Amino acid sequence: MKLVIASDIHGAAQWCERLMDAVEQERPDCVVLLGDLLYHGPRNDLPADYAPKRVIEMLNALTPQVIAVRGNCEAEVDQMVLDFACMTTNNTLLDPATGKTLFCSHGHVYGPGLHGSANNLPKLAAGSAFIYGHTHVKVSQEGPGGLWLFNPGSVGIPKDGSHSYGIYEDGHFEHHILGDA
Repeated sequence: MKLVIASDIHGAAQWCERLMDAVEQERPDCVVLLGDLLYHGPRNDLPADYAPKRVIEMLNALTPQVIAVRGNCEAEVDQMVLDFACMTTNNTLLDPATGKTLFCSHGHVYGPGLHGSANNLPKLAAGSAFIYGHTHVKVSQEGPGGLWLFNPGSVGIPKDGSHSYGIYEDGHFEHHILGDA
């Protein structure tokens, strides 16, 4: 199972275009979107390339592949314009090849307590992975109870210097850089 994992696009069309190019190149089984897709949010500056209508069009083209969760910036109006479900707090995937459970959430309700995420991890078996966004900071490290913690960083408004997404394949996670901030 191969996943492209992206979070915190925040309506940044130029960076979403780069993500679409990466999806085309990577050819994943699914695209996991971890929320904050269209709106920049009251705590962020407006991205220079803010064009949520263009982002809607690009993301809707991926609908058959998308698994999405709600970020703290999503609202009911976002669900009205996106063709895939985006209002659930979390989603759980099972990698059939490894048996690994992948718990996906934005990071504001469930989180590992890193870089301003919620400090509220769900109870998961050792060897599972907790995948989240929200903080705009890349993470790939072992967490409590044998969980693997993975944050792909931010596509649209990175807070750690580089626009990024993640890949999950063959039981492993890695970060990919879209460009520098």
